[in-house]
Amino acid sequence: MHYLNISFTHRNSTLEIREKLSYPDDENKRGCLTKLLSCDAISEAMLISTCNRMEVLCYCNDVSAATMHILEMLEKRSSITLEELEGRADIFDDSSAIHHLFSVAASLDSMVIGETQIVGQLKDAFRFAYDNNFCGKKIAKAMKSAFKCAAKVRNATDISSKPVSMASVAVNQLKSLVDDVKSKKVLIIGVGEMSEITAKHLVNAGADVYIMNRTKHKAEALAKTCSANVIDFSELPNAVNEFEILYTATSAPEPIITDDIIESRDFDRYWFDLALPRDIHYNKGERINLFVIDDLKMIVDENVSSRELASRAAHSVIGRAIIEFFEVSTQDLEPLIKEIYTRADSAALQESQRAIKAGYIPAEYEAEAQKMCEQALKRFLHEFTTNMRNTKEDKQTELISGAMASMMKEKV
Repeated sequence: MHYLNISFTHRNSTLEIREKLSYPDDENKRGCLTKLLSCDAISEAMLISTCNRMEVLCYCNDVSAATMHILEMLEKRSSITLEELEGRADIFDDSSAIHHLFSVAASLDSMVIGETQIVGQLKDAFRFAYDNNFCGKKIAKAMKSAFKCAAKVRNATDISSKPVSMASVAVNQLKSLVDDVKSKKVLIIGVGEMSEITAKHLVNAGADVYIMNRTKHKAEALAKTCSANVIDFSELPNAVNEFEILYTATSAPEPIITDDIIESRDFDRYWFDLALPRDIHYNKGERINLFVIDDLKMIVDENVSSRELASRAAHSVIGRAIIEFFEVSTQDLEPLIKEIYTRADSAALQESQRAIKAGYIPAEYEAEAQKMCEQALKRFLHEFTTNMRNTKEDKQTELISGAMASMMKEKV
């Protein structure tokens, strides 16, 4: 059995590609995971879909078959050719899949190194898959170890000593464009974590912040938390033409701001679309300065450079965590080894009784015959079980323990 991760991120795919591959809501995620498990090669699966990544993590018995099933499924969903998907995807299996997962959890693979949102996003993705029976103990083990590794990275390095996120980067970008954010009216559409971080940053900077969301009571709850105001979602056509500054980060499957509601204004507008799929789609150049996720790369690159030392230290922590993950402890192996010897004793008894019944051995030698069978089996098993206890290499350990566990399910 194998761990397999197929990854599309800001590193290998454009915003347009990630948009087509995204799963913005629970209904879409449930459909995706159902299709994943329809493949005989895949026994467990979870889906990670954020603004910067779309990844499938699964546990499978055939890496090639599982990979092809996943890519063909994504081809049908996105209308992106199989050849392009294969060319763009980062495909990891076994120890490399675990290494990638741990790196993602530790925020080393994020566009903003050290950002704190990814752990929450991973927990949500795992919880959804686990609660809906799309994954079980194998992925649960991997995720538990990933979260433990991420905590070790945070404690052992200063990679998250100054927490940043895509939202905070977007706010910093605004500050570089506008002379003074204080007292500026800002509209934030959406109530997720990205919106909450944006709102808190802007309120702290003295901006006059307004929250808008399709579900008004959620907007009111966020506004109360952030000391902001609320605007009804029905006012969107007016608001986009009245506010100088706008941030949007909804989970809408289609754009909510389009040409038909945009009007000309005699002032510059600064719009930040932090959603995937994108919330804003327009063709007019009405003094609108639009920034999407990938436009913030320059600030992100500075962040990567400043955290290079911390990143190297974090990779050392991850390396040790991977070794720990793949080690099968003596405590885990002993029940299996005990069961092997119990089965061997049972086989020895059956064979000695069969030999006596067939007349090959006199009945009075039954005890000696059984003892001889037991000793022969134990001599054979001794070297084998010793190697099991001493094996440290990850794949070999997985193969041995997996094969023996499978054998124990068979009848002697």
